[in-house]
Amino acid sequence: MGDPAIRLAGVRKSFASLAVLQGVDLEVAPGETITIIGGSGTGKSVLLRLIIGLIKPDGGRIWVGGEEITPLPEEKLLPIRRKVGMLFQGSALFDSLTVAENVAFPLREHTRMGEWEIGDRVREVLELVGLPGGEEKQPAELSGGMKKRVGLARAIALRPRIILYDEPTTGLDPSNIEKINELIIDLREKLGVTSVVVTHDMQSAFKVSDRIALLHQGRIAVAGAPAEIEHSDLRLVRDFISGHLETD
Repeated sequence: MGDPAIRLAGVRKSFASLAVLQGVDLEVAPGETITIIGGSGTGKSVLLRLIIGLIKPDGGRIWVGGEEITPLPEEKLLPIRRKVGMLFQGSALFDSLTVAENVAFPLREHTRMGEWEIGDRVREVLELVGLPGGEEKQPAELSGGMKKRVGLARAIALRPRIILYDEPTTGLDPSNIEKINELIIDLREKLGVTSVVVTHDMQSAFKVSDRIALLHQGRIAVAGAPAEIEHSDLRLVRDFISGHLETD
């Protein structure tokens, strides 16, 4: 067995006097989908930003694709970030750009592809996320679910080996939640990517995950297969699933 796709060892992160992560240890295997659950403010989104190198840990070490990113300066992080796609919670589309221009943005910024190649890749990824023919639409014309799919198309445009999902189903109706869940599964199967999903939606977590990890009081308190988590006798897990877990 090779190196983990992602590895965190003793990762700590504070903001001012607030200690958010207090020694996170986590390994994610290549091709695995792991979902991070936990209460609001427990540091789930902070974990994603650490993995992609948008922020630095205060302590501990992080490896992505077998390479330690913790000590790297900004310019040396760029090639690693190109291997990691991220779907931000609010989709983070540029309102002034069309769907095609939004999806093409990382291709124009990080590759030397010609315009015809970019056009082909934009159409290809929009097809993958179920939005064929939507290139000329404006973000204002899109539903919440469609915006998520455009954000996901942009995230996979550079053919990443890892995809990070920050609350991918938040604010969506049940039909669109199901579509996003199916997309996460479909992209793993078609592209063979490693996926890290942050969510508070337990139905989604049980559906899309190979493993689920509960982040509590700054550490991974428990991790296991969806069936293990769903039927766990641990009070911490039962309280979270039932909505009674204190998150302070």
